Parts: sequence; structure tokens; C-alpha cells
Amino acid sequence: MAEKRDYFKSFCKVSKAFGSTLGKADLLNLIVESAIETMDAKAACLFLSDEQRDLFVPAAQKGLSENYLHAKPLRAKDIVKAVLKGGYLAIKDATTDPRVENHDLKKAEGIASILDVPVMVRDKVIGVLALYTSDVREFSSDEIEFLAALAEQGGMAIQRSRLLERIEKNSMLFLDLASNINSSLDVKKIFHNLTVDLSEALGMKGAIIRLLNKETGNLQLVASSGLSDKFLNKGPVSAEKSVTQAMRGETVIIDDVENDDRLQYRDEVLQEGIASMLVVPIRVKEDVIGILRLCSAVKRRYPRDIIVLVEALAQTGGLAIQNASMYLALQDDMKELKDDIWSHRSWF
Repeated sequence: MAEKRDYFKSFCKVSKAFGSTLGKADLLNLIVESAIETMDAKAACLFLSDEQRDLFVPAAQKGLSENYLHAKPLRAKDIVKAVLKGGYLAIKDATTDPRVENHDLKKAEGIASILDVPVMVRDKVIGVLALYTSDVREFSSDEIEFLAALAEQGGMAIQRSRLLERIEKNSMLFLDLASNINSSLDVKKIFHNLTVDLSEALGMKGAIIRLLNKETGNLQLVASSGLSDKFLNKGPVSAEKSVTQAMRGETVIIDDVENDDRLQYRDEVLQEGIASMLVVPIRVKEDVIGILRLCSAVKRRYPRDIIVLVEALAQTGGLAIQNASMYLALQDDMKELKDDIWSHRSWF
């Protein structure tokens, strides 16, 4: 009973700290330190997913040398499959067990046993919490349940911290890009903000802006970033054949390009290494004048706040494009007027 009571007290202490700690770094360190202290372990490491590289990379650790941590990153698919199979992965002898690699390195590091549990957020594995002991240990059900509960609470705290960071980041991003877009009458600069800058800020593979050519009914390429010339020049893009919902004013989310038939050139999209897309209409008042495509190299979810951000920037971009076009037209009219006045003066 004493052991269970210690786990309960530790869990309450950690939960309270999670509720009051906002800094992401503090949260991550608290998770690994709590695991080591409560379970009397040698070390702990929290690995978080890097979807771009399909890896789990160390985000916080205590008790492990840099040499050990940099030996080899965890392959995301392999470790997730192993951990989810039973809800945890317990390695009694890490120096001989065939399910883990680098046996000699583990022996040199003084690692005897390992317990891995998933860090989950909404049924998705975002990381792995690994506990290391210096003595060979048969992990009890209480130890496994505590570490799993700690990882679960940690996952919720990490998600909350990430959400706050993302809201702040998105607000600053909108302010920065919207200001740049609205302050310029240079169409090229506007397109650069909506493709290069936005794509880089959101970690996308690339971006495309196409505007509707009313005479041909095609979507004409006017700006892009991160994508090959071969892909961009694959052929005419019809407003009637490619993600037609976007030209009707709807935002289109394609989270799996391979299994979505709304794309006109799906094979070429796959060959370009694009796994998912966010397609947003560019409006001028009530009219849709084109589309903004954001392309991702990995399948990803597009949270509502990201969608709203891109929609707002596309709307701002549409108005800026209209203003720039009117400015150019005004300049042409002024030139014609000056030429006309000069020709009249020449009569006298």
C-alpha cells in the first residue's frame, strides 16, 4: 500500500504542476524528472515525433550522455508499432534483447532495463516516454500504469502548451504577413508573401497561386515556391476539373493525395512528393479570382486555427491584388492623360 500511496502523491504533485506550468521546456523536463524520481530509475528521455523525417527525437532527458542520445534516432513507425502493440514496451535486459539495437552502447551507458510508453494526443502518438534503470528490473503493473498515466498527462499538457504557442505564433504571423501584404502595391511582393513566406512559416513543402483566366476557364500560374518546374508546367489546370469546390468559395482539405480523386493531375502530384494539401479560394469581395494551394510532403492534419489563418491571408491577398491592379491601371490612365495633354499643348 505504501508504494501505491507514493505513486498517487507523485501523480497528484505532477498533475498540479502541469496545470500551472506553461513553458514547454519546463513541462518536458518535469515529465522526465518525475519519472526518474518516482520510479527510482537511472534516467528518462522524452522523444517527440518529427513527422517530416519520420523520427522520434529527444526533446528532454536526464541521466543519459550525449554520446548515447546521438547514437541513432528512433524510427517512428517501428517504435510506435512496438509500443502500441501492448500499450507499453518492457525490455528486461537491454544488452541482449533483439527488440532493441546498440547493445554494446547500452551496456557502456550502464542501462540494464527499459520501459517505453506512448505519449498520446487524441488517439495519435506524438512521442514516447522511455525510462532506463541501472539494475535488471521486471517492471510491475503499478510501475507501468504510473508511467503510462504520467505520459498521458504529459501529452495533454504538451498539447495545451503547443496550442498556446501556436495561437501566439499565428497571431504574430498574420500581423506580419498582413501588414506586408497591405503595405505594398507591388504584385510580386504580395505573391512572395503568400507563397514563400507563408509556406516557410507553416512548414510546408511549397505553395502555388493560380488566378482564373475567364477567357480560357483555366487557372493560370502566377506564383509558386518549393516546387519543380516540371510539376508546375505539367499542363493546363482547369477550373472545372481541379478541386472545383475551391472555385465555388470553399476551402478544400486533401489530407491524403493518394486516395483523393478531386485532383486533375493526381499522379503528377504524387511524383512531386506531395502527400496532402490545403486549397483556399482567393476572393475579391464576392468573386473568387483564384486559389492558393499549400502543399505538404507528409500527411498532416490542418487544425481549424491554421485554416482560418490561411483563409484570412488569402482574403487579404485578394484585396491587395485588386488594389495593386487598380494602381497599375491608374498609372496607365495617368500616362495616357499626360500624353494626351502634351499632344494638345503641341498644337499651340
